[in-house]
Amino acid sequence: MGIVVLTMKASVIEMFLVLLVTGIQSNKEMTKKIKRPKFTVPQINCDVKAGKIMNPEFLVKCPAGCQDPRYHVYGTDVYASYSSVCGAAVHSGVLDNSGGKILVRKVAGQSGYHGSYSNGVWSLSLPRWRESFVVSEGKPQKGVTYPSALTYSSSKSPAAKAGETTKAYQSPSVPGTTAQPVTLMQVPGTTAVEATHTALSKPSPSAGFTTSSLRLQPVGQRSRELDLWCTTTYTNSQNSPQANPGFVPKEELSTQSLEPVSQGDPSCKVDLSFLIDGSSSIGKRRFRIQKQFLADVAQALDIGPAGPLMGVVQYGDNPATQFNLKTHMNSRDLKTAIEKITQRGGLSNVGRAISFVTKNFFSKSNGNRGGAPNVAVVMVDGWPTDKVEEASRLARESGINIFFITIEGAVENEKQYVLEPNFANKAVCRTNGFYSLNVQNWYGLHKSVQPLVKRVCDTDRLACSKTCLNSADIGFVIDGSSSVGTGNFRTVLQFVANLSKEFDISDTDTRVGAVQYTYEQRLEFGFDQYTTKPDVLNAIKRVGYWSGGTSTGAAINYALEQLFKKSKPNKRKLMILITDGRSYDDVRIPAMVAHHKGVITYAIGVAWAAQEELEIIATHPARDHAFFVDEFDNLYKSVPKIIQNICTEFNSQPRN
Repeated sequence: MGIVVLTMKASVIEMFLVLLVTGIQSNKEMTKKIKRPKFTVPQINCDVKAGKIMNPEFLVKCPAGCQDPRYHVYGTDVYASYSSVCGAAVHSGVLDNSGGKILVRKVAGQSGYHGSYSNGVWSLSLPRWRESFVVSEGKPQKGVTYPSALTYSSSKSPAAKAGETTKAYQSPSVPGTTAQPVTLMQVPGTTAVEATHTALSKPSPSAGFTTSSLRLQPVGQRSRELDLWCTTTYTNSQNSPQANPGFVPKEELSTQSLEPVSQGDPSCKVDLSFLIDGSSSIGKRRFRIQKQFLADVAQALDIGPAGPLMGVVQYGDNPATQFNLKTHMNSRDLKTAIEKITQRGGLSNVGRAISFVTKNFFSKSNGNRGGAPNVAVVMVDGWPTDKVEEASRLARESGINIFFITIEGAVENEKQYVLEPNFANKAVCRTNGFYSLNVQNWYGLHKSVQPLVKRVCDTDRLACSKTCLNSADIGFVIDGSSSVGTGNFRTVLQFVANLSKEFDISDTDTRVGAVQYTYEQRLEFGFDQYTTKPDVLNAIKRVGYWSGGTSTGAAINYALEQLFKKSKPNKRKLMILITDGRSYDDVRIPAMVAHHKGVITYAIGVAWAAQEELEIIATHPARDHAFFVDEFDNLYKSVPKIIQNICTEFNSQPRN
């Protein structure tokens, strides 16, 4: 009996062990079957905006073709969440038009977004937005779990169309209102309670107004702006933004965000600075008229990155930049900014303001484009309280086209109080009437909008813009040695005159000087001696032939000391040396010093001049700066090529 019992117990134990092993194997097989699926990157369409996606950080795959201008992008580098996610990725350079994976991270809203052109996409400007995002390459970071399905703020999302699980959330009823259902996405791995949990504050029926927009707050996730996702809309007869700080009305979105923004008038590509009068004497009413004038000009100009750009400097005792060239990239934003300008007060120090603009405003960091003409429009109520002549001369030498608008100028019995008579004529780019507008009274200022716009856009007549023909100090170094001879020397002088004729000569434009050399050197005339083209040409004719040896190296040193040492800092320094033979002294070190000092040297050799010596004297590359003709009578043939090379070199260099 005892043996039978033991046998039965052994059988039971054996059966239990078999079942246990079988259960473990079965559990392993089940574990294999329920193994976590491989992560797949969600795919979105080109038109999906970042604000429609609730996830704070996510990987997505963009399709091809998102470079299309239909998919609006707002901002540069940091984008407003009202932007197309994939369009922003193309604009930033993370993707090209063929699409691909990207990593998107939400960041705080910005007070303004600047539009720009990049990678085939024009992004637009936006005054403000409460949420932003940045994009980077679609490489997941270690330790970070990204959702395989995105949470959208609207049932119209692509994910919802694809059949993902959704829940309808019914908002609590409020007396006097009709509750509307709101569809929320349920993220895999979350409960329905977590997906629909909200914190809605019920407005008091006794209040005179109700909350404009109440937003759902998913548990465990900080509140973020969801563009047009309005979970519940209540009637608000006041439309009061104070009821919900930061709320952007739907009307504002439709008029500001969705309105096409012009890229500017390409036929009027100028960089424009307005110097507005903020002195105490102008008064509040006239200051408002002045601002309206600016707004009208901004509208008429059609501001944009492909056309005119405009900034504003206000002056009183001291000048201050209100905004620079790159702050506002369309007329609408610019007009809004103009309206917010407040009057500074003080004196009317126009000269100080012009100096400020010359030194500070037209810089690359302030949006100056280099190739666009620089224009400064100075508005003056009455007359300045300081002198403008010297400041304006420096501005013109810097390539700034100065216009003056004088409103209610001094009448006869007031002229005794004017510090600098004819101040406008002493300031403007040219005294031909093109650059001056005299307005009899402030109420007639609006009539000057179109005449001013027409003039500043006439780039062919903006005579003070920097060009290759009006921006240099040119020093001729002329070989007067015995081998040249009297007749050939007159031919050399005619060659010098032919070159000089091609330039715009004045005290603020191109200036010309000349040195003649043999064994010795002689200053024929300096840069500041003659300020008109006829005077320069007459001075060239009067140069007398010297005769002697040929010390070219010493002549270069002399020209550096006597001519170019007195050159103006903002002038291009050009030395044009003409010789007919080999130098008796060394030219290497003097030429090296000239190049080191920024003097662009052209070497023109005739007859017995040594080619290798010309190449040493000439600025690199020698093929563009060294010329040789076999006889003096052929010198004139090289004039067009020399002028062409001077201008080609000028246009290839960054300016301003």
